[in-house]
Amino acid sequence: MADGKDDPAVFTSASLPSDPRLLATVTNAYLGTRVYRDILHVNGVYNGAVGDTHRADIPSPLNVRMTVPGAESLAETFTLNTRTGTFSHVLQSTDYTATHQIYAHHSLVHLMAFSITIQRSAHTTQPITVQLRTPFVPKSRDLDLNQGPDFQGAHYVYGKTLVPEVEGGPRPTVHMLWTPVPQDLTLRGEERERSWEFLTAVAESEEEVKRSYSKGLALIAVGSLHSSHAHAWTMLWRGCCIDLDGPLPLRQALYGCLYYLLSAIPPRGNLGFLFHGISPGGLSNGTQGEDYWGHIFWDQDTWMFPNILLFYPEAARAVLEYRIRMLEGALRNAQEQGYKGAKFPWESAATGREVCPEEIYGAQEIHVTGDVLMAFEQYYCTTQDQKLFREDGGWELVGAVAQYWCSRMVWSEEEQCYHIKGVMPPDEYHYRVDNSAYTNAVAQRSLNFAADVARDFLIPVPEEWVDCAKKVKVPFDAEKKYHPEYDGYSPGEPVKQADVVLLGFPLMHPMSSEVRRNDLEMYEPVTEMDGPAMTWSMFAVGWLELKEVQRAQSQLNKCFSNITEPFKIWVENSDGSGAVNFLTGMGGFLQAVLFGYTGFRITKTSLRFNPAFPDDINKLKVTGVSYFGNKLKFTITKEEIRIKVTESPRDPPASPLEAVLEESGQQFPLREG
Repeated sequence: MADGKDDPAVFTSASLPSDPRLLATVTNAYLGTRVYRDILHVNGVYNGAVGDTHRADIPSPLNVRMTVPGAESLAETFTLNTRTGTFSHVLQSTDYTATHQIYAHHSLVHLMAFSITIQRSAHTTQPITVQLRTPFVPKSRDLDLNQGPDFQGAHYVYGKTLVPEVEGGPRPTVHMLWTPVPQDLTLRGEERERSWEFLTAVAESEEEVKRSYSKGLALIAVGSLHSSHAHAWTMLWRGCCIDLDGPLPLRQALYGCLYYLLSAIPPRGNLGFLFHGISPGGLSNGTQGEDYWGHIFWDQDTWMFPNILLFYPEAARAVLEYRIRMLEGALRNAQEQGYKGAKFPWESAATGREVCPEEIYGAQEIHVTGDVLMAFEQYYCTTQDQKLFREDGGWELVGAVAQYWCSRMVWSEEEQCYHIKGVMPPDEYHYRVDNSAYTNAVAQRSLNFAADVARDFLIPVPEEWVDCAKKVKVPFDAEKKYHPEYDGYSPGEPVKQADVVLLGFPLMHPMSSEVRRNDLEMYEPVTEMDGPAMTWSMFAVGWLELKEVQRAQSQLNKCFSNITEPFKIWVENSDGSGAVNFLTGMGGFLQAVLFGYTGFRITKTSLRFNPAFPDDINKLKVTGVSYFGNKLKFTITKEEIRIKVTESPRDPPASPLEAVLEESGQQFPLREG
């Protein structure tokens, strides 16, 4: 399949994939759909009780197919342009070109739109007609929809979700306005070119939906609806880009991953809605029985968040604010299981209560609580945003998580250390195990971070936090010099996915390079080959740390079997099963480049870097890295590293940065420009 004449950011095909799950997605932070799908979803709008809660299906007026009846020898192409966040379908004959464009407006998040343009190429004067096939019916199995009066030429429906997540929980109302779609459109004989625009506006109040629709109409009137959307994407890419002088499939994979992840993040400035986090399959998926019902997991905090944070701290903050709003639910979860503090759910939706359909995960896969706090720690170290912690609820969350871990530990007289018993580690093949290395290490990290923040804020540090952090057991085999996955793990036992290797990164648990190597060598051969897509990127990061570049590359190359053509949609498992548009796998892959090739590490006192990349890459450019309010551009070749400060905040001015060479201690001040 030809790919946009070698532009790595444009994916073009003469046909669509046979599996509709692999169609391109068009989403923004509030609305999302797959192209040619009959439903769309709204951020945070779920229907169903507890384990049955899922993204509410809303009928999609964007589900329109353009055809030209009876036309001979038409050339047909389908293109996803990640630079402009636009999907297009083009029909071309010798006489004319008909173009259908579909997009979710990036900055006006309550709007989705499509346009049809017919352009005459020859000197004919025949009328040209395209047909629009739309199976749209304004009905939903998740909403009690009512028809309202038309508004400025648009049809109007509104309705509440049917079943709240928990008794007395929210039942949001969805309001939708859309431009009616005719059966056909005709370019008259005397016209050379004409465009027709069709708007869909969705919001949770009548006032907002009407305001958004009117704003869309005003932009159409001056011909700038699509250009304002494309401009928002241009600005997004300007603020963040990873490009390399290397193989085209790798460059395409990076643009694809960034496009799907950036599609999910809130735009800059005042949101005007509460952001409800990012699920493994994003807003385009998550209907009942699909993509984990649209629930939020550790996938957001561990796999997607670090990439978002490094480029867009404002969007990263919105992710953390979602967790803060869910704190009340997390406190209830802990209480119900007989513990203190806050236990974040394995699966989260609108309330922070556990909504996993199978009890075992919610009861045992407790590492998610530490994963949430890791995201808060990375944010704190990268931004120094004390307001989030002092005024906006962050400190309450940090303290509640520390309290939970202390109450979850039991003292072992025999071993003279704290144990955490009866858990499921990230490797879900094993359950009800004691002292999962990853779970205990992430708990230790939570407690150390909580104590650090307390000291920064001059709050007395509870003795228990320090004691539990110091004395929690992280299993280690001193003879074989590796970390057993849990008490009683036998080398050679199969493992579902990356688990112990996460101690090295992202946890940065202290260990020698010999132990790091042993962990990688112990678990690489026993990890499920067809397991979840993010696994191999973490092995790649480990080998890059050890400067074993070829071994790293062979791990990263395994990820390509999870990328589908032609629109670079990821599947969770390489056999095509599991979640689709798997942002978790994309997040892992981006980290392999962003934290692997560059060696970036976020620490308490610095942003460290130590690059290593394979022979077929000559140059790596990372634009828009955010650190302490500055924006940085890194250009890395085999011979040198260049760092440019492209932006420094004026108000308040950022603290001056300097680059330090670790071996010699030599310092280089970094000033803007």
